[in-house]
Amino acid sequence: MKRQPVVIAIMAAALAVMFSSGVRASFGLFLQPVTETLNIGRETFSLAIAISNLVYGLPLVGILADRIGSRWVMVAGGVLYAVGLFVMSRVMTGMGLHLSVGLMVGFALSATTYVVVLGAVGQLVPQARRSSVFGIITAVGSSGMFVFPPLAQLLIQQFGWQNALSILGVIILVVVGFAFGMPRQTEDNENKQSYEAELDESYGKILRRASTHQGYLLLIVGFFVCGFHVSFIGTHLPAFLSDNGLPALVGAGALSLVGVFNMVGSFAFGWLGDRYRKKNLLSVIYLGRAIVIALFIFLPITRLSAFVFGGAIGFLWLATVPLTSGTVSQIFGARYLSTLYGMVFLSHQIGAFIGVWWGGLLFDRTGTYDLVWYASIALGLLASVVHIPMKDEPLAREELTAPQAL
Repeated sequence: MKRQPVVIAIMAAALAVMFSSGVRASFGLFLQPVTETLNIGRETFSLAIAISNLVYGLPLVGILADRIGSRWVMVAGGVLYAVGLFVMSRVMTGMGLHLSVGLMVGFALSATTYVVVLGAVGQLVPQARRSSVFGIITAVGSSGMFVFPPLAQLLIQQFGWQNALSILGVIILVVVGFAFGMPRQTEDNENKQSYEAELDESYGKILRRASTHQGYLLLIVGFFVCGFHVSFIGTHLPAFLSDNGLPALVGAGALSLVGVFNMVGSFAFGWLGDRYRKKNLLSVIYLGRAIVIALFIFLPITRLSAFVFGGAIGFLWLATVPLTSGTVSQIFGARYLSTLYGMVFLSHQIGAFIGVWWGGLLFDRTGTYDLVWYASIALGLLASVVHIPMKDEPLAREELTAPQAL
């Protein structure tokens, strides 16, 4: 494979994730104007985002990309994303939100972000370089959270939330162009032969081993908590700040700082993960989240505290990703990483579903987010503790191939 197409594919993948994830990161800014216009509770809007999170985590689109290639899946995803945003801008009921941002945008996200683009780039990049390339794509993709929330807030203020969504729908069509930088099918080269050799292996034995492996199950618990945190905060933080008397731009600015420091944290903890024990770093991250959240909600809510919180929680935001995926690879090897990490990611999205939905539900019932903040602190402490006894030693090859006891 020539070098230039590989570079183009990496750039196209990173930019596709940047735009898709960036627009998604701005949805929390629409919570208040949408619920006020439609005269619905925050639970209804939150459930729509929760459905989107759950659909986003399903592996269906990834399987389709393996069969027909990533390019046309991304084209369809970009178009569906635009249509979903346009439909969302015209809905008049909660059911309309569930169908548009919930189902349509949820499927579009799964077609235009990490599951599809990493699988496609992984076909072009040798195994020895995949982790570093995936890190670049993740970091560039994270920059969308810095760019799009302020843009979305500006569009809402200038044109109203309906027109803002329509404009974002036009912008997201650029993903269709990025799709043509991706391979149409698995390329007929040495990388393809290696990739297919991995897929030809039976997953049965290692899946049975993983289903009873203490370290793997504790990783699933931890990533559930991660999903709960990022989805609740990403969706409800702007409304929480507005409830405390701060201007809407403060919420957008706080989300932007999450995006900026997320890039720094992902790089930093990825680097540290090659030098220190990953499970201990994960324990530190979740403990850090619990402390940051506690300080934020128990101290006075001001512009300064909102921005400091955005930067601090952003530093810990997706720092779990390279460490969690790295631990899975460390235990079971790289050959089965897509399958095993995919199942851990589904746990992340289930946590995201509960976090965002529960946030809206409890706010409508109690008038505050206090219970969800307290739960976030408790879950952070739990995730910190469960990583301490985690077994993360690599399984010997004979352990993977030995007959399992009945």
